[in-house]
Amino acid sequence: MRQNSTPDLKTVLIATGFILTLAMGVRHGFGFWMQPISQAHGWTRETYSLAIAVQNLMWGLIGPFAGMAVEKFGTTRVIITGAFLYAAGLLWMALVDQPTMFIAGSGVLIGAALACTAFGAVSGIIGRTAPEAKRSWAFGISAAASSFGQFIMMPVEQQLISHSGWQTAFYLLAALVLLVMIPMALKLREAPVTHIDGPQQSIMEAIREAFSYGPFRLLLAGYFVCGFQVVFIGVHMPAYLKDKGIMDPMVAVYALALIGLFNIFGSYYAGKLGGMFPKRFLLSAIYISRTTVIAIFLLAPLTPYSVYIFAAALGLFWLSTVPLTNGIIAGIFGVKYLSMLSGFVFFSHQVGSFLGVWLGGYIFTKMGNYDLVWMITLALGVFATLINLPINEKPILRQQAVPA
Repeated sequence: MRQNSTPDLKTVLIATGFILTLAMGVRHGFGFWMQPISQAHGWTRETYSLAIAVQNLMWGLIGPFAGMAVEKFGTTRVIITGAFLYAAGLLWMALVDQPTMFIAGSGVLIGAALACTAFGAVSGIIGRTAPEAKRSWAFGISAAASSFGQFIMMPVEQQLISHSGWQTAFYLLAALVLLVMIPMALKLREAPVTHIDGPQQSIMEAIREAFSYGPFRLLLAGYFVCGFQVVFIGVHMPAYLKDKGIMDPMVAVYALALIGLFNIFGSYYAGKLGGMFPKRFLLSAIYISRTTVIAIFLLAPLTPYSVYIFAAALGLFWLSTVPLTNGIIAGIFGVKYLSMLSGFVFFSHQVGSFLGVWLGGYIFTKMGNYDLVWMITLALGVFATLINLPINEKPILRQQAVPA
């Protein structure tokens, strides 16, 4: 049952939009710190890559527990906790110069922060607030907000590093996170979810049901690929372009910003189309389109203009998987445990992210190039295209159905 204190859909979309813009925008810019931090501390790229990989893994690992906390304590408290963790993690990255401590501390703090402020944390309140007919569209709006964050924050972060230094840039971003996220979180005050009309499930019953259901396992496999592809490209693109002779750092800045800009449209229309067509077919189309764009980029002559074209095309398919995946979960299982179940699926995404960013640094250190990682990226894209096709999107049949 929707709580009387739940904000209206417009308020939810605006507040979560600001939170996602900042949470995802800051996170997408971490690739800009790879070279200055590595040079300042005398590290290889593998060290910084491992730190970002651990962040992504912890984000996924903590995600289901953040979802459980949302269901029990409410969205506001979880996001405020995440804001403080985010600020602490940014300060840690600025101040710690011992590799093991840097990897462990930033990994846990930023990973936990993202689990409490990104898609998993806000999916529940969006799903409970939006009418079923508008649910996929609402998820598309939230994914578009995160893409806007990537678009707007890429130039901001690069300019902060260039003009203020990489450490001061972290300090300023930490302050910005607190100043934006906390007021927006307060607009999301709602009573914790206690029940939905109809027969009840416990948390453990919901988990067992999901993991025993084939379509849920297929979603897990497909989302793994999404994480591998986008985080490898997002973190290693600046260094890859420099290795290939494109020395102007602004080319990578503009490229990552273009990905964010075009994914605003990609995410929005993916959510909109998800209310009109089978979501599994749209997911497969996104994965094969993304893989084709990457293949063309690797085969074409590399120039700044080819990078921009690649970024714009890739952006259409960047995070457009998010509204469709969350929409399938809500459609199959209902919205009571949506934050938690989305967290489990996102954990698979983050295992892929961990491997993508870490393998990028590891293989580069061993082989001196990214060629093998690009090949793995393409092969996984074909796999994800196929694995999404047989997903059954119909609501799960229960002896006593728990309605959405």
